[in-house]
Amino acid sequence: MSSKITANKVVTLSYTLRDDEGEVIDQSSDGSPLLYLHGARNIVPGLEEQLDGVAEGESIKATVSPEKGYGPRIGEAQEVPRNLFPADAELAAGMQVVAHDDQGRQIPFFITGITEDTITVDPNHPLAGETLHFEVTVESLRDASDEEIEHGHPHGPGGHPH
Repeated sequence: MSSKITANKVVTLSYTLRDDEGEVIDQSSDGSPLLYLHGARNIVPGLEEQLDGVAEGESIKATVSPEKGYGPRIGEAQEVPRNLFPADAELAAGMQVVAHDDQGRQIPFFITGITEDTITVDPNHPLAGETLHFEVTVESLRDASDEEIEHGHPHGPGGHPH
């Protein structure tokens, strides 16, 4: 009997992610599958839910709504002065950056554009508001170690230094 995905299993999977038009957004590369700890919110909730109970070696197609993916879009992108960032900061479009509000709370945002004088920042993940279409193959499963469960993510061969 083959193993099935349940909480606290380390899952190795290959995947292709497409948008509503069928364009490939992301995919695992050959020899580099995705490794995650099932039940630890390492992947988008809608995909994790649909992988629950899937057997090792099985392939599925999963459609994930924005609410169970990267969320609906909230707010809009804004241009801010470049000098709000450290002068030596290496910035690039697509990069996630964390700011802090007056109470010290973290506010994540994504850089969507850079000019000499301004940085365009967006509070939304680039896939917010998108319906996600996954094609997934479960390559392997194993029980997570106590340390992996405690840390909330899988460790590679030889452990994981923190």
